[in-house]
Amino acid sequence: MSCDRGEDDDQKMEIIRKAFQMFDTTKSGFIDTLKISTILTSMGQPYDKTELQTLIADNDPEQTGKVNIDGFSRIAGHFLEEEDAEAMQQELKEAFRLYDREGNGYITTSTLKEILAALDDKLSNADLDGIIAEIDTDGSGTVDFDGEEFPLSSGIYGDDDWRLN
Repeated sequence: MSCDRGEDDDQKMEIIRKAFQMFDTTKSGFIDTLKISTILTSMGQPYDKTELQTLIADNDPEQTGKVNIDGFSRIAGHFLEEEDAEAMQQELKEAFRLYDREGNGYITTSTLKEILAALDDKLSNADLDGIIAEIDTDGSGTVDFDGEEFPLSSGIYGDDDWRLN
């Protein structure tokens, strides 16, 4: 199996960038280091807590409690394996599909808010509203998976599905 490392790295960086932006609710260019474990968990990425704390300390030497995109990329990138970007994308799609029970290609922002709250009980309502506002840029009250019509793009219904005709 031939693997284009540059494309994999680009895809991995895109996933890391999107995760960072989702939690940079104030658009300050920084995220709280306390949120990094939540981000890794929401990405389905296992991590060692001690190793994570060491990486955070390395990337926040002044102990500000915040890291920029470069620091977050170094931290998250450490835990992402080379071939995980595509697998992670598939896991995210699968998780999305589980909440898109009717196969509409989207979930409501209220459903997403519940999911995020369940992932991190430290997020306040204001944090959650900020994250939702970042994601639901058109104000539709719905979120699709990366702009794709989700059920069709993932091929979960098969080629003979009526939605393809």
